[in-house]
Amino acid sequence: MLKTNVYDMSGKLVGEIELSEAVFGIEPNESVVHDAVKNHLANKRQGTQSALTRAEVSGGGRKPWRQKGTGRARQGSTRAPQWTHGGIVFAPKPRSYSYTLNKKAKRLALKSVLSAKAAETNLVVIDAIRMDEPKTAKFAAFLKAVGCDTKTLVVTADADQNVVKSGRNIPGCEVTFANLLNVYDVLNANKLVVDKAALQKIEEVFA
Repeated sequence: MLKTNVYDMSGKLVGEIELSEAVFGIEPNESVVHDAVKNHLANKRQGTQSALTRAEVSGGGRKPWRQKGTGRARQGSTRAPQWTHGGIVFAPKPRSYSYTLNKKAKRLALKSVLSAKAAETNLVVIDAIRMDEPKTAKFAAFLKAVGCDTKTLVVTADADQNVVKSGRNIPGCEVTFANLLNVYDVLNANKLVVDKAALQKIEEVFA
């Protein structure tokens, strides 16, 4: 039976909670995690790179010199790829790099990284993450109190703008919501700070 401590925002121990073995107690699958991270990074690519082929570069309509008799190599255009200011061979064009990953693989990858965080004791459960108003200093003090002053991913149950605005100016801190949780963000963080309500949502969806 997996259990972990529950803290309040001041860092005080307020109880214990049982973790779902199906989500936080599986053997991590490194291959699937690698596939999920590759997919996430590919989907984030803008794909706006572009260059001109010889057909698109302006100029070069006239033959530079006659075909024979000059002693030089034959040339048909000053915009051929071997010329300075010529076109690019197989020039890159804007395209989408995104592709879909099997839904089962995505779920397995997320459960793998969550299980790894729990096994490494890098999962911190908070009774309730709430901010009355956006206060970066107060939020930073909360993270320090629960031992998370390095790269941290904070997960709340719902979109709380006070929490988002409080955490966005802290270097290394990311705030996300239970329904937007992804493999890359979890893997990239040293510590995973989860609201108790968010934890229940995650277990409901993935257990």
